[in-house]
Amino acid sequence: MADFQEQHDPPSAEQDLAPVDQPSYYRIRFRQQGQEFTADTELHDLEHGHIVIVKTEHGNEPAIVVGKAAGLVNKALGRPVTYSIFRHASAEEAEEYEQLAYLEKDAFVFCQKQVTALDLPMQLVRVERFFNGSKIIFYFTAENRVDFRELVKVLVQEYRTRVEMRQIGVRHETQMIGGLGSCGRELCCSSFLKKFESVSIKMAKTQDLPLNPAKISGVCNRLLCCLTYEYDNYRNMKRGMPRAGRSIRFDGEVYKIIRQIPLSGSLLALNSRGEERHFEEEEWRAAELIQKPSPRKTQAKKGTPTKTEKKE
Repeated sequence: MADFQEQHDPPSAEQDLAPVDQPSYYRIRFRQQGQEFTADTELHDLEHGHIVIVKTEHGNEPAIVVGKAAGLVNKALGRPVTYSIFRHASAEEAEEYEQLAYLEKDAFVFCQKQVTALDLPMQLVRVERFFNGSKIIFYFTAENRVDFRELVKVLVQEYRTRVEMRQIGVRHETQMIGGLGSCGRELCCSSFLKKFESVSIKMAKTQDLPLNPAKISGVCNRLLCCLTYEYDNYRNMKRGMPRAGRSIRFDGEVYKIIRQIPLSGSLLALNSRGEERHFEEEEWRAAELIQKPSPRKTQAKKGTPTKTEKKE
């Protein structure tokens, strides 16, 4: 008995302070063609294709596990997630979830027939039905406001549940339909973007992109969302560089800058003979930046009378 006690000593203080198992992180989708979200869970045995139950604002919803997500890097900073997985779906729940896609498809067909019958100026995009059946949402696009009161009456009578008609824009329509971008990958909006940032033509100019609508527009015919990804980096890199149109003096010769190349920190310039020269960062920093003449001095050179001359 003594030997047994010696082999099974009580845990040390260091063992008592051993870190608790960290949560696992997964990418999930609520629909086969839907958007991906990050979710945390205490489950560690999930694999691609598993159906799980996720906590949402309107109750528990089943979702499909797409794969593992990046884990916790810094415990102090935490790991932002959108949802939490708390258990596997039961066999009955998994079967009901598989039928959900067919119910939504049938609702789409029925609603489209009613839209045609009522001659409503709207285009149905997608139908989403809550797993518990408490609500069904019909997404549509339209150029103007649509009076769909008669349509809602028919839908409520048909499905005996709460019905919501939600008008969306072309970007949200593209997000729901999905597709491939010019880069060959799945559209950012339909895969991971949570909200649409404001995109302007200035972002394309800052990144020296061709201002061709076909080159900088997405499937939705709006400016590419990815123009926002590196805009701040380009703006910060260009901030300390002489702008195009300014002149510098290097080795006794004056050069006019025609282009900034922020990724390499270099400049492209022309001399008085029209010859191009590529300036590395060390060179243009050592060069003398020629200051533009003030407007008052320019006017005086052209013979414009100054304020003193006008008084006389």
